[in-house]
Amino acid sequence: MKTHLLLTLTLFFILSKVQGQTTKKFIDSGSVDNQFENLIKNSNKYQDYKVVKLNWLLKLKSNINDSILASKEEILNATNTINNQKQIIDSLNTSLSTSKNEITTLKTQISTISFLGIDFEKGLFKTIMLSIIGGLVLFLLFFISKFKQSISITKQTKSNLKEVEDEYEEHRKKALEREQKVMRRLQDELNKQKKD
Repeated sequence: MKTHLLLTLTLFFILSKVQGQTTKKFIDSGSVDNQFENLIKNSNKYQDYKVVKLNWLLKLKSNINDSILASKEEILNATNTINNQKQIIDSLNTSLSTSKNEITTLKTQISTISFLGIDFEKGLFKTIMLSIIGGLVLFLLFFISKFKQSISITKQTKSNLKEVEDEYEEHRKKALEREQKVMRRLQDELNKQKKD
């Protein structure tokens, strides 16, 4: 009977323990750290060890795998985003470099003038062009003054020529009159000598 009682007590004790364990539920929501804490807290103790239900461990393993897969997916998405952003940054850097080169080229083009295939700075080019224009204006003024001078000389010469022509014409008339007088005298003398 003692064995029977001992067996019944043992069976009762085991059943109560089994009954006590079945009422506890594994909480599979929340963070993995909270799930571990819940597993440790709700597991049974046997001497210096913790006894954990296998289905709880499998559920925890499944949750951890899901968390790892989700983290891997987040890492992959973040890596893809980072790579896309790196490509965008590289293309923007390339575009910026191209823009800087174009700006430098445009600044050079703005500050220089190409004339006959030679690049001149604008200030130097303006100075050269103003010097050339000034020189041409001086030459033009010189030639205009020379032209006016030659016109006045021409007018003076024409005036002198007119005076000389007038004097010549007057001289010619006088010479003609003298010649006619001399011819009349000669004729008169000839006529006189014929009469005599």
